Amino acid sequence: MHFSQDFAPPGRGPRRTGLRRGGARTAALALAGALLLAGCGGTGASSAKSAGAGASPAAEADRIEPLTGTPAPKLPVTVESADGKRVTVTSADRIVPLTGGLSEIVFTLGLGDRVVARDITATFEQAAKLPVVTRAHDVSAESVLSLRPTVVLADTTTGPAEAIGQIRDAGIPLVVVEPAKELADVGSRIGAVAAALGVPESGTKLERRTEDRIDAVRETVPAPADGAGKPRVAFLYLRGSASVYLLGGRESGASSLLEAAGAVDAGKASGLTKDFTAITSEALAKAAPDAILVMAKGLDSVGGIDGLVKIPGVAETPAGMDRRIVSIDDGVLLNYGPRTDRVLAELVAQLYPESGAGR
Repeated sequence: MHFSQDFAPPGRGPRRTGLRRGGARTAALALAGALLLAGCGGTGASSAKSAGAGASPAAEADRIEPLTGTPAPKLPVTVESADGKRVTVTSADRIVPLTGGLSEIVFTLGLGDRVVARDITATFEQAAKLPVVTRAHDVSAESVLSLRPTVVLADTTTGPAEAIGQIRDAGIPLVVVEPAKELADVGSRIGAVAAALGVPESGTKLERRTEDRIDAVRETVPAPADGAGKPRVAFLYLRGSASVYLLGGRESGASSLLEAAGAVDAGKASGLTKDFTAITSEALAKAAPDAILVMAKGLDSVGGIDGLVKIPGVAETPAGMDRRIVSIDDGVLLNYGPRTDRVLAELVAQLYPESGAGR
């Protein structure tokens, strides 16, 4: 998730700022992303990790690892944009990615020196000094255009629609990419960005590298002990300063990661078919998580683990009683991109600290 910032409180319905409606998953991304800045600032990872977990395999998650070599874009190219338009890109000299996840892909492809602006969710070190022209779902067309981009990258949750239209009306090629929903989407998202920028060979190389690294982490997941089932993990979305406490369901975006880590998505398994639902004692009791997955800033926003277990119902779960909390940096947790292997490794390491898995 890469969760961004267009605040739309639960129960009021999504704000219609995106390019099109994308179903429950897109709404989940817009909502949870919106809440990210509404409740917390800063970009650093929390120091609060699950009890007993060692050093984080994703300790360097604020840096990306570009492919070796500098690719030379072969342009012009005409690609199908995810909003149904055909877009011709003639130059990749000045790239503006409008989400943190898209910035991550562009930099990892080796084209970071061509990026001239960033979204506020692009928190990794190589992008940190770029001017911020968008806050996820609050794109400033004027700021984007002032940087004279030759190509702009967005996804289907980017908005408002008026800003997207203004950029296109100025004659700037704008390519929309489908957001990744699960591990299986990582390759296609990388491929779409690489194709739009005229570096398909680099895209193929990055897809293969990412796939291989994810597979290598999967192999470290320990088998359940004799008589024990897979750990049940609930994904909680927390923003204490905004009084937002949500339990993830089937469409939250966390299921794919949890299942790859050898766990059961407790919210999904308890019958929650939506993206998120308000946390209640009853819902947590039904989910009965052995561990709780949270974003680092979200955990900080409620006062760390001590504050988390004070949320009604948490202390009564097996996870709450054992204080078994898995905390992962907000900027990478649900990006489903080139660093997903590191996210998965961190998740595995924190779920199975005694096994040494994920390291």
